[in-house]
Amino acid sequence: MKKILITINTLGLAGAEVALLGLLGQLDPREYEVDLFVLTGQGELIHRVPEHVKLLNSKYCDSSVLSKEGRRHLTKTVLHALVCKGRMFTLFPYLCRHLFRQLGEGKLRPDKLLWRVLSDGAPRFKEEYDLAIAYLEGGATYYVADHVKAKCKATFLHVDYSQAGYSRSLDRECYLNFDRVFTVSDEVKESFLKVYPECKDRTDVFHNILDQEEIRNKAKLPGGFTDDYKGKRILTVGRLTSQKAYEISIDAMKLLKDKGVAAKWYVLGEGDQRAMLTAKIQQLGLENDFILMGAVDNPYPYYAQTEIYVHATRFEGKSIAIQEAQTLGCATLVSDCSGNREQVTHGVDGLLCDLTPEGICAGIEELLNSEEKCQRYGQAAAAKSLANPEELRKLLDLVK
Repeated sequence: MKKILITINTLGLAGAEVALLGLLGQLDPREYEVDLFVLTGQGELIHRVPEHVKLLNSKYCDSSVLSKEGRRHLTKTVLHALVCKGRMFTLFPYLCRHLFRQLGEGKLRPDKLLWRVLSDGAPRFKEEYDLAIAYLEGGATYYVADHVKAKCKATFLHVDYSQAGYSRSLDRECYLNFDRVFTVSDEVKESFLKVYPECKDRTDVFHNILDQEEIRNKAKLPGGFTDDYKGKRILTVGRLTSQKAYEISIDAMKLLKDKGVAAKWYVLGEGDQRAMLTAKIQQLGLENDFILMGAVDNPYPYYAQTEIYVHATRFEGKSIAIQEAQTLGCATLVSDCSGNREQVTHGVDGLLCDLTPEGICAGIEELLNSEEKCQRYGQAAAAKSLANPEELRKLLDLVK
């Protein structure tokens, strides 16, 4: 039996984490002994991990990293990793160098620095694996590259490498230590190879493994909207982070309201920008029009009860939320950016738009004003096969 280790940063409600669950469900326990290590030791999706997968964390917090308890737990984890065995001193030059670089670029990303702290301060395991997989960029990738014994190592990239704030210096060129680099889309691959051209022969696209039947079944479960609103609903699913550009969507909703368009926009997700976005919503008088509903365990009934799904983001790898919306037959509007444009064919199964208030507003109006287009795009999207079961072979061939 082959032994596989999979490492990920957290197991919170996010696209890569949901994609990992799909992958874990495809690994046959009769052929593979699978261990899972969560670098932060927390995340609410832990209860959805298949029973045959062994969790290596000795302690685990099932609270979201975005909740009060979760933030407290994460702070303790980071502090322990920093002070353990004097790593504060060994990492000090690295942290200062990249902190000043970020400040000079005007893009402070403290999470990118903390991944190195968490990686170097995490527990080590003596066992040698047939295959070690880092399922997310940052901490998980650093950990597998530097601290795991394995005959073969693979890593996954779920975001546009440069736009997400990574660099060879920040990563200490760790990708050179991997036998295979899997990217979730062609554009993510192209972006990565601009930085690591020497990895061309070991880089391949690995599409998300999606259980479309499970999504359709969960959409039929009780849940969804509880208000009695009878008009058109717009839905977006995703964390409240800068990448998702919600402030632009809020401005688009203001344009729609000023034009007298009858619709409400709902957002499922939580994140560090909630306070800022809430203030903007209140400033524009959109409290009843652009509604931040927080994260939910089962978002699928909301998709099924929505006329239009909008995913207007700055960049993506390959959005699980878009794939879920397509699976459930939503008419979809996405911003024309890396990742998104690989998933939606303009005028066939949805629309692309500029990431501006005017561009988003125009796309929504086009869909709201044409029931025929909404139905046609939704039917074309629902007909797409997004399960990608053949992708698993790319990974398992590494342990033959």
